[in-house]
Amino acid sequence: MDTERRRATSTLSSVRNAARVLKEFGHGHREYGVTEIARQLGISKSTAHRLLNTLAEERLLEQNPHTGAYRLGLVIYELGATVTVHAELHDAAGPVIEHVRNATRETVIVAVLNGPEVVCIERREGPQALRLFGQVGAREDAHVASSGKVLLAYLRPIEIERFLTGGPLRRATPHTVTDAATLRSQFEHIRVRGWAETINEAEIGVATVAAPIRNRSGDVVAAVSVLGPVQRLNPAALRRLVRPTVEAGQAISRRLGYREGIALPESSSVHD
Repeated sequence: MDTERRRATSTLSSVRNAARVLKEFGHGHREYGVTEIARQLGISKSTAHRLLNTLAEERLLEQNPHTGAYRLGLVIYELGATVTVHAELHDAAGPVIEHVRNATRETVIVAVLNGPEVVCIERREGPQALRLFGQVGAREDAHVASSGKVLLAYLRPIEIERFLTGGPLRRATPHTVTDAATLRSQFEHIRVRGWAETINEAEIGVATVAAPIRNRSGDVVAAVSVLGPVQRLNPAALRRLVRPTVEAGQAISRRLGYREGIALPESSSVHD
């Protein structure tokens, strides 16, 4: 009884009903009217109308202008696509970054762009793991991380400008690049060579190199990066990580259905 009481007081009936509305569309019906939803959920028509109208305002549902019935909206499909991408990335990236971690003995992460931030969605720690950005679910300003710079570099020009002119960029360390003109130049260089590097920009003492991950359409949907302490990854050592990082990005991309690669510098190899 106590458990049921706690559950009842810790949830909102309106949210539960909204979730139940959305779940109804998983039963094979393309559209529902107010009366149908009220009957299915056992609620009044006025409550059903408010629920449907609110979900439509949030673009989770949309109203058919011809029938007045409601169907799933654009946001639902966008969320579904995001979930699918992350699930595919998890399956595609896991074996590859395991290999890179074992080959380089450094920490390897996969990150995606979320607004002005990068979010770590996969991580494999090296033997001497770094306790910094990279824990799964962790966020970081995109411009301070090599993975973020890769993801920003491959945005559409209008999106890059929106990011660069959207307000002052945070300086995480004295080495963080926040000047818009310098970042534009860096992004262009990243697109030409196909990878990015940062030293002491996100955190003092940390060096990273990152490369893009593409989906079957060729869109850059994530980035893979290798990171370690500056005392171990001096500029020469960091450059030796470029090839395995870029190859990891290509291998994950191929596992996602992408079929073209880019030229690589000389060094070790990563296989699918």
